[in-house]
Amino acid sequence: MAAKDYYQILGVKRDASQKEIRQAYRRLARRYHPDVNPGDKAAEARFKEINEAHEVLSDPEKRKKYDRYGDQWQYADQIEEARRRGGARGFAYGPGGMFDFDLGDLRDLGGLGTIFEGLFRGGRRGTTRRRGADMQYAVDVTLEEAFHGTARTIQLSAEEPCSTCGGSGQVAGAICHVCEGSGVTLRARRLEVKIPPGVHTGSKVRVAGEGSAGMAGGPRGDLYLVVSVRPHPQFERRGDDLHTEIQVSLTEAVLGGEVEVPTLDGRVMLKVPALTQNGKVFRLAGKGMPHLNGSGMGDLYARVSVNLPEKLSEKEQKLFEELRAAGV
Repeated sequence: MAAKDYYQILGVKRDASQKEIRQAYRRLARRYHPDVNPGDKAAEARFKEINEAHEVLSDPEKRKKYDRYGDQWQYADQIEEARRRGGARGFAYGPGGMFDFDLGDLRDLGGLGTIFEGLFRGGRRGTTRRRGADMQYAVDVTLEEAFHGTARTIQLSAEEPCSTCGGSGQVAGAICHVCEGSGVTLRARRLEVKIPPGVHTGSKVRVAGEGSAGMAGGPRGDLYLVVSVRPHPQFERRGDDLHTEIQVSLTEAVLGGEVEVPTLDGRVMLKVPALTQNGKVFRLAGKGMPHLNGSGMGDLYARVSVNLPEKLSEKEQKLFEELRAAGV
């Protein structure tokens, strides 16, 4: 699979500033948002790439690791630690260029290290009972799904004990030809997972016992769903609070009235007092996002945008002239 170039995806130079990255992301997110392109799978896939690129490049630490290790930036700390320890070395190629591993510490890399260990070393793993590696799986959800909670059916490729050698790595004293002595093989499996209400970008949802299989009868590792919440065209999320804009007519702003306010759980009516100023913010308690793994809700903040008339009738023109003459 070709390496992804996050800079190319956002259409910015490698030395782009955070402001340039943010502007490029917002421009592309508006263009490819699923709500703007309903049913367009290509646009949806492009939108996911844009979010993935922005998540990494907008974080200075992640960006630094990506610039050096490319698609393997998540393993930067483990790779550096292996280098510090010294020992036998192996090499692999990633989008960031060639980088080397301390083969004596490959297990510290979890599932990735297990695969490389089998490739670089071969031979029997041993019969020590060992817990399986944890796995991560990226999931993106809409803001509505983050509000209500949702479910996904995902397909994983996870390590399972080799059925030929029973996980020992050997058959009749010889290296198993199926797993090449590693004791495990990769197998695909489908899994239905639940995502609780209140998740945000960066949330990790633990699914116990659904990671890689353990060695010599050891327990499975865990699966962690790494959540990314898509931007919403109407609401801006800040923590568990939501912010939106409501349109108010000139007469409603001057004389007062009731206006509809959208929420993620239906519409509510808001009483707007007389002489409400443009830009006034109203707080609707408990109408924001649910708190993750806890009780209660965030708040919704509605900012007033007063709509000025584009045309006036003769009667309206006269009334406004009278108001001006009265010094209003």
